[in-house]
Amino acid sequence: MKFENTGLEGTQIDLNQLTHIMEEHGMVLAGQWDYERVTYDRKFELKEGVYYLRVFGFATKGDVGADDAIIELMTPLLGKHYYPHGVEYGADEYFPESLVKTCEKLLADIKAETVHYV
Repeated sequence: MKFENTGLEGTQIDLNQLTHIMEEHGMVLAGQWDYERVTYDRKFELKEGVYYLRVFGFATKGDVGADDAIIELMTPLLGKHYYPHGVEYGADEYFPESLVKTCEKLLADIKAETVHYV
């Protein structure tokens, strides 16, 4: 499921500031980066299954591995995890309304904080 028109898409922000904001909201970078891309995740374990809110970004300047990148954010996604296959984001997936609302609020809060750093 895509979260379009969050205001995050196209936002450019320093990697270190972004990571700080994301961590404050339970979004984890962990090992999900390479020298040009980052993915921040938040895991939700519900009775309906395991879901991941993901915010992707890519470096427009600098290097992620050197912690000196400017990251441009992309459209956030919500996906359902299926063991052992991975995460599915498709329109055929069921996403509980309460989860969708929680994710929308989380993304709005993140957007509100990024304004101070852009």
